[in-house]
Amino acid sequence: MGSREAEGADSEQAADGTPGALGGESRRLTREQLFTMAATASINFSSMICYSILGPFFPSEAEKKGASNTIVGLIFGCFALVNFLSSLILGNYITHIGAKFMFLAGMFVSGCVTILFGMLDKVPSGPVFIGLCFLVRAMDAVGFAAAMTASFSIVAKAFPNNIATVLGSLEIFTGLGLVLGPPLGGFLYQSFGYEVPFITVGCVVLVLVPVNMCVLSKYDSVPSKDSFWKLILLPKVLLLCLTIFSLSACLGFLDPTMSLFILKKFKLPAGYVGLVFLGLALSYSLSSPLLGLLSDKLPYLRKWLLVSGGLMTALCFFMLGPAPVLHIESQLWMFVLVLVLVGFSLGMSAIPVFPEILQCAYENGFEEGLSLLGLVSGLFNAMWSLGAFAGPTLGGFLNEKLGFEWASAIQGGWALLSGLATGIFYIAEATKRSSSSSLQNPSGTNEERTHLMSSES
Repeated sequence: MGSREAEGADSEQAADGTPGALGGESRRLTREQLFTMAATASINFSSMICYSILGPFFPSEAEKKGASNTIVGLIFGCFALVNFLSSLILGNYITHIGAKFMFLAGMFVSGCVTILFGMLDKVPSGPVFIGLCFLVRAMDAVGFAAAMTASFSIVAKAFPNNIATVLGSLEIFTGLGLVLGPPLGGFLYQSFGYEVPFITVGCVVLVLVPVNMCVLSKYDSVPSKDSFWKLILLPKVLLLCLTIFSLSACLGFLDPTMSLFILKKFKLPAGYVGLVFLGLALSYSLSSPLLGLLSDKLPYLRKWLLVSGGLMTALCFFMLGPAPVLHIESQLWMFVLVLVLVGFSLGMSAIPVFPEILQCAYENGFEEGLSLLGLVSGLFNAMWSLGAFAGPTLGGFLNEKLGFEWASAIQGGWALLSGLATGIFYIAEATKRSSSSSLQNPSGTNEERTHLMSSES
């Protein structure tokens, strides 16, 4: 019991930014923490490869099987929609299921379903193929939601004083998975056919299941009475959810639109398109650990990172085309530079969100423990998935009707809205605190004067 109280005290110190946040834990990792980082890094990397491997070749294969472009878009989109629903449910029941079991079960389902996806070319064309694509993709989303929700909770439990630093470091493996997935999938597809990319990646994920079973510690907790509704109805959490949604929507917008724009505008060979994507992925992955460390060491900077990151993202999307109203001719070097800045600005907003939601929950009386971590993890993943569904859907429509230049500028409006709303909220919060403290101080001054006068007399 005493250790739990001490841990809670350390967490409070970290939230306040006192030196206690930088205790021995941040200097030297225990064996259990190293194994936890290795396990969560493996799920970040493997799940992102499973997610991104379809991009280079699945649309053309699905078209051969009788699926239209709209259907292919819905097959991709259903992953985010099912992930959204699954994250909310699984996050609420993580203490009943168990974090370690949910983590391993999610990996196992994801590995098996990835292999199944490689068998779909044997299925008859038409409605049967399309129906099975939706079913298998939905199952993959459930496995992904389980593994990622448990992963966030386990990391937050194992590193209570350095959540942002560790999450930022793990984003390196997320970025690597997103970067390596498409070229690896394209190479295996060209060399060995449709089945091999899915079977290879699926088997790698399945091999990691028993490895993580051995190295990952068991995290148990008593179920809490706190609910998603109580958490999400907090005004600050609502604004942070808008931030998560806007970042994911902006990032998701680029998936169906950017490659077409690059090929049309800059006349690049198809093989070079992936290198342009690399600018965004690398800047996000490399800046995330630094932003996480900054967020943990100086917690008062989180609000400024969130606001400036949202506004910078909006500006970058306005310049990505650039917007026709600027009358600036788009050039490849400028396009790549803006993408690098987009990756950095997304990291500025995304990395501090998780510890900010946790801090807000603690301030509003939520019980510390795995149950709360599950709620926050599920909420984070759900909002990210909702943005991942809305971004490509709305972005594809705007791109078709208005062109990439206007579509990217409008899409940046999400980030502008979240940045301005968050900034206004923090200013109002600071004003409220200063006014309440100024009201308390005069009474204290009067008491001191009365005390001094009585002592003199």
